[in-house]
Amino acid sequence: MSQITIQSPKHCSKRELSIHKCKFNKRLFSTLLTFLISILSLIVLVWITLHPSKPEFSLTAVNIDQLNLTASRLLYSSIQLTLLSRNPNKKIGIYYDEMHLFASYKGQQITVYSYVPPFYQGHEDTNLVSAALTGSGLPVAPSFSYEVEKDQSIGRLGLNVKAGGRLRWKVGTWVSGKYRFNVNCAAMMMPLGASMGSSSTRLGQGTQCSTTL
Repeated sequence: MSQITIQSPKHCSKRELSIHKCKFNKRLFSTLLTFLISILSLIVLVWITLHPSKPEFSLTAVNIDQLNLTASRLLYSSIQLTLLSRNPNKKIGIYYDEMHLFASYKGQQITVYSYVPPFYQGHEDTNLVSAALTGSGLPVAPSFSYEVEKDQSIGRLGLNVKAGGRLRWKVGTWVSGKYRFNVNCAAMMMPLGASMGSSSTRLGQGTQCSTTL
């Protein structure tokens, strides 16, 4: 009597599986693979369609009320500003969970952080963020006074207003994880008084800011 041996289909993990079971496993694997590819394709398509654009910021007002330097090179500063925030996305909202602002001059921080309360920004919405930046006894480089006086002599002062924090994207009911963002606004202040801190100094014109995520 001859003995008939039936080989298991290719890729079957156990030789004792029947042909029908192997075929069923293959069909199941193929179905699951097709389903996963469809889901991934849908995610990629949604991401391409709704890929969020970076929020846009611009300075609308900056006022230096105080910029005084003591003999021991300690700086006392007071700056009022208004920052315009715009969400350019048509279908994506933004949660600003954390946001702080500060001012710097030629790479030196001249105010401490000022923190903005969390807020939500809807589709294509704009918000005005007002802040009072101050510094009390901040140490600065020996060249600080010389640099400010040099700028005063030409009637303008270059100031940087910076912001940073964390945000989340909102699409429908889905909310993303947190993303860190940084904003840099280069403001040209004019006119200046005869001496540092002797008069109020205002922003020459509105300034567009750069944003990184």
